[in-house]
Amino acid sequence: MPSACCQPIFSKQIPGKSAYLCIILYQKHMENSTITIDVALDQDKVPQHISWKASNSSAEDPQPSKAMILAFWDGTEKSALRIDLWTKEMMVDEMGDFYYQTMMTMADSYRRATGQTELADALKLFADDFYKKSRELLQNG
Repeated sequence: MPSACCQPIFSKQIPGKSAYLCIILYQKHMENSTITIDVALDQDKVPQHISWKASNSSAEDPQPSKAMILAFWDGTEKSALRIDLWTKEMMVDEMGDFYYQTMMTMADSYRRATGQTELADALKLFADDFYKKSRELLQNG
């Protein structure tokens, strides 16, 4: 069953020591929204600062972020293309929260796109278990 989602267009430019990522989402009514992600890198190409701004957002200034996960599906190659970045300021407990919340929203998206409630629920159960174990490791570690 095809998803009712729009096709994203992706471009990436790296001027100097910063990475620049721009995503334009085309909607059915031909409106568009641009999401810009800026990543400042150190000399070892480790992210020092991540910020993003969306053209349809009420926020006027770029919003800071400690981590990001971005994925695209390449239908020709049948593979996921991913960009996972985080700054040195991202703490282990925050990373656990980030992954838990990401898995939960992925489960919701999967359910909406496919109607497969059983698999979406299984992903949520895994996310719950992951979160509990991440908290236990932090307390015992």
